[in-house]
Amino acid sequence: MTTTALIADDEPLLREHLAAHLARQWPELQVVAEARNGREAVELFEQLRPDVVFLDVHMPGCNGVDAARAIGPLAQIVFITAFEQYAVQAFEQGAIDYVVKPLDEARLAATIARLKDRLADRAARHGDNAQLDTALEQLARRLHRHAAALPRLQWIRASVGNSVKLIPVEQIAYLRSDEKYTLVVWDGGEALIRKPIRELIDELDPDRFVQVHRSVIVNLKQVAQVTRGNNETAEVHLRGRSETLPVSRSYLHLFRQM
Repeated sequence: MTTTALIADDEPLLREHLAAHLARQWPELQVVAEARNGREAVELFEQLRPDVVFLDVHMPGCNGVDAARAIGPLAQIVFITAFEQYAVQAFEQGAIDYVVKPLDEARLAATIARLKDRLADRAARHGDNAQLDTALEQLARRLHRHAAALPRLQWIRASVGNSVKLIPVEQIAYLRSDEKYTLVVWDGGEALIRKPIRELIDELDPDRFVQVHRSVIVNLKQVAQVTRGNNETAEVHLRGRSETLPVSRSYLHLFRQM
């Protein structure tokens, strides 16, 4: 019987890397779908019912822990995390497993071996619900404490011409990234920095800044209106600016009450 898997991570490159590692180490495994966030992962899981779900812990909107709670014991859950130090205790209960970013071949091989053992006994797939619930609850609390302890970014340092500019975050209208740089647009102009969107969203105040697209973060105080488009997308119109910013369907829920 073919073993199937779903990979959920908001970074396309990381999804690609994990799929490539799995193809080398577990060629019998069939990756049936990839998701960009937890909500999409749950929807795809309900459609396809894969045996294994690889979930990035930190994803915008519905994170990996929320997705795991929705999926429950119906699949083997493997978390992908960059924060091994606070997650290990929850994972070690045995109901779930983890791999650490950047991916390590040996660590992934150990995870694959455990998955094969569990899948060999199909009854183990449904495991102990209480054990899984406890592990996920512990991890959710750790995630909350970790997020609350993070210092919020107050300034962004950027090179403007021959000088270094300290940009107050409250003046920022939006940030938009490409493969190498992030464009910072604020009341006083524009500048490029090398810090990726993924790191910035964790450091900015979530009550003020939200990610609306895999490459865009917007300051909610700068939003004038949101116009809905086709295929569950939208555009953000900013106060006093002619440009609009894309909202992908993965983030449209942020504006349903606006």
